[in-house]
Amino acid sequence: MGIVNLTPDSFYSGSRTYNTLETAIKLIEKHISEGADIVDLGGYSTRPGASEISIQEEEDRVLPIVTWVSKNHPETLISIDTFRGNVAESAIREGAHIVNDISAGELDPNMLATVGKLKAPYIAMHMKGNPKTMQSQTDYSDILVEIMHYFAKKLEEFKKFGINDVIIDPGFGFAKTIPQNFWILRNIELFKVLGVPILAGVSRKSMIYKTLEIDPTDALNGSTALHMFALSKGANLLRVHDVKEAKQTIDLYNILYPIN
Repeated sequence: MGIVNLTPDSFYSGSRTYNTLETAIKLIEKHISEGADIVDLGGYSTRPGASEISIQEEEDRVLPIVTWVSKNHPETLISIDTFRGNVAESAIREGAHIVNDISAGELDPNMLATVGKLKAPYIAMHMKGNPKTMQSQTDYSDILVEIMHYFAKKLEEFKKFGINDVIIDPGFGFAKTIPQNFWILRNIELFKVLGVPILAGVSRKSMIYKTLEIDPTDALNGSTALHMFALSKGANLLRVHDVKEAKQTIDLYNILYPIN
């Protein structure tokens, strides 16, 4: 899954240069040429402390790109990265295929009914609070158990809304400390008991660049290392800024661990 941040304030400066229609198209073409199966379009920054924007502004950022990808690359899956039901519905009707919600329906009471109505696949992420408050909500008695219980309850709730095609995302960096992020990654295979695919979104995040005492622009090597580890521990989908390198990692992983 290739990340396309259509925002001016992404945590990674390399994403901030692609927030116009023309530059976003260039990035999407690059992602697809390098092997992206999915492009993930986001018009609302969810970095810690991010400012709020209106639904209209979010739609203005993402819908023209959804339309362009749908028309020019019909073979490519489009994911809409939003926690707002209205934006998700508009994007799906314009040609998007997947809803990627950082809040798993917590931030918009209409999201789950919307996704169920649209019969869209749903990526549900674990987070506490919202982008402005999440980093103050990192207290857990047992983080793995709490996230497991969270998703188990969510999967039952999703069924009630007719949402059956679900991918879970542990939410690296969202209401988690750096040690907690690494503990989750080290044990990510435990979530396979839930019986749904797992997305790993660690690309260029603070768990890498703060640990290595580098800038996010220098975090590609660390991202690649953690991507290989995530795959070896059972992750099914990588959400990445650097598609070529991630695709190479997947190719090498598939040689090391061929599917019988």
